[in-house]
Order: sequence, then C-alpha cells, then structure tokens
Amino acid sequence: MSAEDGAVSPDRGGDGADGSAAPERTEAAGTAGESAASGESGAKKSRRFPSVTKDTARPEGGGRAAPGDAPAPARQWPMLTVLGVTGLGLVLVAFDVWRPGTILIGVALLIGAVLRRVLPSVGMLAVRSRFTDMVTYGALGVAIVLLAMMAQPKPWLEIPFLDETLHFTISG
Repeated sequence: MSAEDGAVSPDRGGDGADGSAAPERTEAAGTAGESAASGESGAKKSRRFPSVTKDTARPEGGGRAAPGDAPAPARQWPMLTVLGVTGLGLVLVAFDVWRPGTILIGVALLIGAVLRRVLPSVGMLAVRSRFTDMVTYGALGVAIVLLAMMAQPKPWLEIPFLDETLHFTISG
C-alpha cells in the first residue's frame, strides 16, 4: 500500500502522508496487518487459533542485555555468566571434586534466578515469563545445592526427619 491509499507510515508516528490521523485500533477489528493476513475485511475477527503459526512472542525481558552495537557475547552476558559458572562446576566434578562442583552448578542456577529478577533484559536467559523463569531456576538451584550437601559419604548437611523417613520406608 502506498501513502495515497491511506496507509499509515510507521516511522511518522501515526500520521499519513496527506496529514490525516491514523485510524484507531479496536478490539473487534484488530490491526490492518492482522485482518489483511487472515483474509478478513475487518468487520469481525475470528476467535479461532490460526492454523499456521507465523511467529512466537518474545519472552518478557528477552531483549538484548547490552546495546545493539555491542558484540554478540556482550549482548548475552547474563547467559554466558550462568554457563561459565556451570562449566566451572563441571570441570570441578571432572577432577573428582564433585561436591563443590555440584554445589557450584546449583549456585549457577540461583545466579540465573537473581539475574532474571533484577535485570530488565537478560537476552537468551529469558525462556518463559519472568516469574516462571525465577521459580524454575531458583527451585532447581536450591534442590541441586541441598542434594549435593546431603549426598553420601560424609554429608555436609543432615536432616533428621529425612533419615527417619528413609529408615521407615526401607524397613517397612
């Protein structure tokens, strides 16, 4: 569509080339692009899901963590931080320092949860909604740290009711 057809130029902030105001968006009609793509005239919008998905929504906070002119690794520093700490934990586990290495892997997930909470944009660290990412990263991080601290032999953390539960289930 050209400016003579009444199209609205997105770079002009809603004003057409002839000085006319941009049409208002209504819930029933949707945007001009949505109705044109679905083949509707704009009078009534279907409530059915489209048969072909053309795009997915970016997760909340899934934009760049650094300006667009920065190199790619700098734009993804939150994800690289979590991966770096996880990699360090895996190296420790490979060198048979398994308990601190496993705790470091859990701490990496906790760092991811904190970064997801405090930063407005975390790049590829954002997978789902902010709340879901924080709960998932946090719960998995706490579980890994606790399991690493309770693992045998010579656990660093002993929880008495778990020991009693284990003896009850094995002897019962």
